[in-house]
Order: sequence, then structure tokens, then C-alpha cells
Amino acid sequence: MNTPEALIPFRIDIPQADIDDLHHRLARSRWPFTVPGRDDRSDFSRGIPVPYLKELAAYWRDGFDWRAQEAKLNQHEQFTTVVDGQTFHVVHVRSANPSATPLLLHHGWPGSFVEYQRLIPLLTEEFHLVIPAPPGFGFSAPLSSTGWEVTRTAEAYGKIMTRLGYARFAAHGTDLGTGIMGRLAAAHPNRVIGTHYGSERRVVGLVGTLFPVPDGLSAEELAQLDAMRAEAASDRGYLEMQNHRPDTIGAALTDSPVGQLAWIVEKFHARNEGSPTPTDAVDRDQLLTNVSLYWFTRSGESSAQLYYESEHAPRDMAFAAVPTGWAVFDAHPLVRRTMDPWNAAVHWSDFAEGGHFPAMEEPELLAGDLRAFFRSLD
Repeated sequence: MNTPEALIPFRIDIPQADIDDLHHRLARSRWPFTVPGRDDRSDFSRGIPVPYLKELAAYWRDGFDWRAQEAKLNQHEQFTTVVDGQTFHVVHVRSANPSATPLLLHHGWPGSFVEYQRLIPLLTEEFHLVIPAPPGFGFSAPLSSTGWEVTRTAEAYGKIMTRLGYARFAAHGTDLGTGIMGRLAAAHPNRVIGTHYGSERRVVGLVGTLFPVPDGLSAEELAQLDAMRAEAASDRGYLEMQNHRPDTIGAALTDSPVGQLAWIVEKFHARNEGSPTPTDAVDRDQLLTNVSLYWFTRSGESSAQLYYESEHAPRDMAFAAVPTGWAVFDAHPLVRRTMDPWNAAVHWSDFAEGGHFPAMEEPELLAGDLRAFFRSLD
């Protein structure tokens, strides 16, 4: 008999009827009229270009093999567990090294545990990996109740690590995961060995809103900051919808696979503009596996609800009194000047390559930085 704190073994097995339904919906897609001249598949100036979206949707329908991807995902141990009434899905990859360090990996939106497929084999010599899906994401959907925001989620992760037998552990996060890992470390500095954040230059767009503008910036730096904030602001439409109208966008994402495809894939371009299209930056099958996961679990809607809950929760900006490392991709000097003006991070790496999804774009660089940071704490 399973207790409320049980770790229940889990395997992904999407019903064939759901796969057939996806193919049927894709075959009957109703496409928008395009503005004349919008025939360049790499022109993302107004969002995802329809020619590129049609190309990707056709491959999703006729070329993409979900069952093959499902089998790859099932190569790793998975379980579900219930914390405070919410079901969490967790991938657990044990190292053969008995002295390996437990490492909690956390993604953001529109990612999933699929992000870490290429990173996992690069880390298992030194780390036991724990990859939970946040409330409302993937197989941690649907939300069990309102009130699931970043602080409550961080506490749930601490309980999951306890259930796994890990008293102390390392933590890494990107995007939403940086906030959750930071809250976890701030609340439990005796348990978190150190926090490592993966970021990119667009994080500067949060300066002046979520983070204060530091003193001492030169006129040139302030001008650069204004330009980078304006660039980031042009990409905030999705955030405003998810923060304030998740029910509205959720209905569209749950009913239309092409809508879900466009909503997610466009962000893989906006967060890495150095590539002509998203599939020039990340593997096409891995990208579509991530999109498929959102589709099959209906987590386009429920993941947006986590954003709403977090936006309407009290702000908790407690800082963790644990060693902190940063790896910044598509780096710019202004990132450290604004995000760490006190040089509090004990480890900082700037990489010209990559972008918002380093585990997919530059897994070797990210793995090397994780190893270097946590080795330095031994």
C-alpha cells in the first residue's frame, strides 16, 4: 500500500489514441492568412513565420516518431510522489560513483525535463541527478489547487530530496528555476551546498522591474541597459498573458497543437537570435519531444497557471547564504554589472555561445561549468 510520501515508479506510455488524435488535428490545421511578403521562413520580426511553422508541423505529423523519443526518456528512472496534495514527476539518474554529489536540476518555461537529455550523460560520473517537473508542467500536471508558486514549490523540492535520502545537495536552475533554487537555498542553507544559475543576456531585461538598477553605472552602461530592456520588453507578451490571463491562452493551447507549437517554438528563437531558426540552435526531435510533452499532458494551460500564482504571490527576494555560481550564455558585460554588482558570486563564466536553453544548445559547456563550480566547493 502506497503511503502519502511514497515514491511510485513511473513510465511514460502515451495512449495510442492520443497520438492518433494529435496527427488528426495536425492534418486538419486551419492556417492564418499571411501578410504579403511574409514568405521568409527565418523572419521572426512579427513572431513565428507561417512558412516555417507549416514546415515544422508537417514534420511533427509525418516524420517525428514519438514512440522512439518516449523509449529514450524511459531509459531513466522516474517516479511520482505527492507533496501537499500535488503530484510531482521526478527523473532520478543515479551515478555509479558512490561518492557522487546529489544535484537538483531545474528548468523553466517553455522547457521540461526533456531539456536535460544531452546533459545527463555528461554529469553522471560526478553527480546523482534529480530532475523534478514543477507543478503544472509535464507529468506534474494538472495543478491540484491554487497557491502553487515558487516558494511553495521550493519547499516541496526539499521534501522530495529528503524522501530520496539526500540530506545535502547541489542545485542548478535556469529561468523560473533560478528563482526556485534561490528560494530553496535561502530557506535551507544547511542543506544546499551551492547554487549554480544558467542564464543569458536577456536577464538584464529584469533590471529595473524585478531587480533594482545598481548604483555606479556609467552613462554608456545606462544607455546599453535601456536598449537591452527595450529589447526584452518586446518579448514580454507571452509573460503578461500567463501572469494575468492563463485561462484565456490555456484554452487555445489545449485545443490546438499548432497553437501550442507556435507558442513554444517562437520562444526558442526569441531566446537565441543568433540562429536563423530554432531548429538551427537545438535538435529538431528534442524540440518536438518537448512540445509533445506539453501537448499530451495539457500543460500548456497548467504551466501558465504557475506563472499566475507566482505573479500574485508576495514577493520574496531573500538571498541564499550559500556559494553561488553563474554561467552566462550569449554573454554581455552588463549582465554581471547589473545582476551581481557586489561580485558576490564566487564563480562566474561568460560564454559567447548559446542562449536561454544551454542544456540543449551547449550541453558540454554547461556540464563543464557545473563540474568546475561544484569541484571548487569541495
